[in-house]
Amino acid sequence: MALDPQGPALVEGPVEIVLDDGTVARSDRFMVAVCTCRRSRTCPWCDTSHRARGRNVSPPEDRNP
Repeated sequence: MALDPQGPALVEGPVEIVLDDGTVARSDRFMVAVCTCRRSRTCPWCDTSHRARGRNVSPPEDRNP
């Protein structure tokens, strides 16, 4: 398992996770990203919600007036 402090836990699959309500989430993928930030809409799987949204990058200047 690999942990990224800014992202998900990467786990070699297949994976079964027992959720708080007792249901089991399963993935047969060879590598699974498990959400650790609790922002994912697809918990327990990571949906990249941990990534910064809405970058404050100004548009390039028009070089041809």
